Amino acid sequence: MSARAHDPWTLPPGLRGRHVRLEPLTLAHANGLREAVCDGELWQPFYSSVPAPEAMQRYLETALALQDAGAALPFVVRDAGGVIVGSTRYYDLARAVPRLSIGYTWYAQRVQRSGLNSEAKLLLLEYAFETLGCIAVELRTSWFNHASRAAIARLGAKQDGVLRGHMRHNDGSVRDSVVFSILDHEWPAVRSNLRTRLAQHDATVAASAGSGTP
Repeated sequence: MSARAHDPWTLPPGLRGRHVRLEPLTLAHANGLREAVCDGELWQPFYSSVPAPEAMQRYLETALALQDAGAALPFVVRDAGGVIVGSTRYYDLARAVPRLSIGYTWYAQRVQRSGLNSEAKLLLLEYAFETLGCIAVELRTSWFNHASRAAIARLGAKQDGVLRGHMRHNDGSVRDSVVFSILDHEWPAVRSNLRTRLAQHDATVAASAGSGTP
């Protein structure tokens, strides 16, 4: 087996929890991701960076090319039943620091605001800090993506600032990117926050099931 196969900075790991499974992205995931992205037509908001179904193949090819170049570690996301519901990745890998970013994250509408995203972030952050030894993890989103900004803040990430005129949205309009980060000494508190949120979610689901609430 090659040295590359043992290098956690060049191949994405398989990560698994109760609500979610993350596995290395491949071209074979294209059809499942096309189905997932249609749940909620996730590409429609002008500030979205989610690919339309017809652009999915190129999206995957680009992500895998970045992996081959040592610049990203992309994942497909499955729910507890094994159904593909979205994608996420590590990117801007800076091994010498070490630090990285988590982003390019999107989920089918049916699993949004569920325990899936919290657990996915818990698994990704845990691997970044505890296996890769990162001193910082960064997250970015469009100024206009208020739901994403609120979700990142709920993780416990701190807002570092705004990169104005940073890039372009899919529709060509200029994007200001809001930058958040979590530092290694903040990770224990963020981890506790995520675990608490997951426990509360599970308790709510269990209570609803026990009462017969749909």
